Amino acid sequence: MTYQDIFTNELEQKKREGAVLVDVRERDEYTQGHIPGAINLPLSELAGREDEIRPNTVLICASGNRSSQAASYLASQGKTGLMNLSGGTAAWLREGREVNRGEQP
Repeated sequence: MTYQDIFTNELEQKKREGAVLVDVRERDEYTQGHIPGAINLPLSELAGREDEIRPNTVLICASGNRSSQAASYLASQGKTGLMNLSGGTAAWLREGREVNRGEQP
């Protein structure tokens, strides 16, 4: 059981296909700026909340490191259809893309 790495240029298509965006950064990082549509489920809270992750989920963090850890963990728990945003929010911002601030996705 594994996950797929995707790149920022693929994210809009994945969203159109119904992907759920889950930002695994801590709440303070998330509120400072997150990809529009991403909900927050910090990596530190993931254990015990695995049932909130469904197939066709893109995991996001600052650089792609924590989200790949989350994807590996979730795959080991039997979750399928997982994707990791390679480069994370930093890559998204480097491309000049917009972010939302605050608590709302």
